[in-house]
Amino acid sequence: MRDWKSELDALVAEATAFAGSLKVEIEQPRPQPKKVVDRGGLSVPDYGGSERDQIRKRVETFKAHQERFMREREEYANSLLRRIRPVTKS
Repeated sequence: MRDWKSELDALVAEATAFAGSLKVEIEQPRPQPKKVVDRGGLSVPDYGGSERDQIRKRVETFKAHQERFMREREEYANSLLRRIRPVTKS
């Protein structure tokens, strides 16, 4: 049993000596310069002159979306009912 311990100690000593003899230089990565994005083509949407007009237009678009969602829900429900009615009548 003593033999494997001495072999292990010799291996560790050899590995430590080998690692100490190596000279490795680790370069730190250089920070990349940030890219500048040209926003010349992008602009803020124009909702009108006054804040009241902006709010009115945003509310109108919101209501239009809500009405569209309501229509789509009703159409989906009606299509389900049309498919289910023949099954439930028998």
